[in-house]
Amino acid sequence: MKNYINQLPKAELHLHIEGTFEPDLMFEIAKRNEIKIPFNSVAEIEKAYQFNCLQDFLDIYYQGAGVLIHEADFYDLTYSYLKKCADQNIRHTEIMFDPQTHTERGISFETVINGISAACKDAKNKLGVTSLLIMSYLRHLSEESAFKTLEQSIPFKDKITAVGLDSSEKGNPPSKFKNVFEASVNAGYIPLAHAGEEGDADYIWEALDILKIKRIDHGNNALQDPKLVQEIIQRDIALTVCPLSNTALQVVTNLKDHPLKKMIALGLKVTINSDDPAYFGGQLNQNYIEIQKALNLSKKDLYLLAKNSFQYALLDRGLKEKYLLELEKFYEENK
Repeated sequence: MKNYINQLPKAELHLHIEGTFEPDLMFEIAKRNEIKIPFNSVAEIEKAYQFNCLQDFLDIYYQGAGVLIHEADFYDLTYSYLKKCADQNIRHTEIMFDPQTHTERGISFETVINGISAACKDAKNKLGVTSLLIMSYLRHLSEESAFKTLEQSIPFKDKITAVGLDSSEKGNPPSKFKNVFEASVNAGYIPLAHAGEEGDADYIWEALDILKIKRIDHGNNALQDPKLVQEIIQRDIALTVCPLSNTALQVVTNLKDHPLKKMIALGLKVTINSDDPAYFGGQLNQNYIEIQKALNLSKKDLYLLAKNSFQYALLDRGLKEKYLLELEKFYEENK
């Protein structure tokens, strides 16, 4: 089954580029930029990647991002991830980036977007991996700060497809960002949001009804409310589920108890994603491998999860159909 997963064509829809920062690359860039980090070795960083909750992770996540200064740093970070995509038969990826993580410490929006988008362009030409960018607002900051980010993004609209909402969920409901999401949609961006990871089902309702989102990142706690489940199904909205992230952050204590199979049985459209793979113990294929083992998923189950990843990607119809045909062919030949 491991070999089947490795060869399975797939897309990744929930990935934070800052969360792909492998310890060895962090060390390399920190040294290049002459920035001291509070670790003496790669092993020390890896040891620090043990978390009890979302906030534990975010503390070290922002610390690591602090070594990213120049366009070349953002390029190297992004291209390193995209090479891993090519190795895993990830044909398409939708990359979230957090401008405020960088602009709040004096790095220009232009530096961030140009470095990331240049890597995406090169990966398409050299590796055959397509991608698009999702600009995420940090929910622990103010809506005013998000508006400033939206304003900074306008000259680079051609490089950004969607807006998202991430960071500390508890105490920062989607409704806090109602106005900036409305303005973002008016600017031409597709609205997405993290909801129902640590927040209750109410947060998902808000994301749907107030932010008008087109895809739910995480969404585990949708299962608290049967009416919400039916609403998500009726609106044909997918969930970008992240198994290893859920266990790393104690959202789920054991993968064998993960609600993914229940979600599928209820009729929810689920996709598998890695979220922040450098921190949570596995790239996308490892998430497929671990959840397959834990829940005894069949080849057909895995095929349907991969199919959802293309079906609910923010791709144009032609490219979407191309990838779906490639997946269909693979499945028919490897049943």
